[in-house]
Amino acid sequence: MLIIICSMIPSSIIYPQKDLSLSIIPLQSNWQIQGVLLTSLLCGPQVGTISAISYLIIGLFYLPVFHGGGSVGYILTHEFGYLLGFIPAAWLCGLLTKKNTKANLINYSFYTGMSLCVVHIIGIIYLIIGKVFGNWLENLSDLILINTFIPFPTQLLLCIAISLLSIFLRRVLIIK
Repeated sequence: MLIIICSMIPSSIIYPQKDLSLSIIPLQSNWQIQGVLLTSLLCGPQVGTISAISYLIIGLFYLPVFHGGGSVGYILTHEFGYLLGFIPAAWLCGLLTKKNTKANLINYSFYTGMSLCVVHIIGIIYLIIGKVFGNWLENLSDLILINTFIPFPTQLLLCIAISLLSIFLRRVLIIK
């Protein structure tokens, strides 16, 4: 459920202006990946992986919860490889968190950053396979630029934010 809610939240930076009003800068990402990683940070590798698989099943067969919609036809889009990367990323993030019980911002940011890299590596592999089989008309380098290099810095910053949030939630919810 957290992943579905996070996929609907656009990411942005809010900052004050001179007249004390707030201004919003939209970023090139949503909280989809961070929802998966937050679940893994808090609940461990099994629950994180099951939630990522459930999210894919819900998006493919029931509801349009993905960033670009949903349905079985989504498998043929170039974004689907990144969604497939949620599964091993959730497992890795949860496993690293479970092995190292010391919850601190540096460790958790490193775990989420590594997991984010796993998502993007699998997404790039999916793009390459799709290009080999002629699924996309776009240039491969353009697809990688649009889907990996442009959103990656924003997603990395959001990983730090969820690392901080997970440390706070672990203390509030008394999660060991």
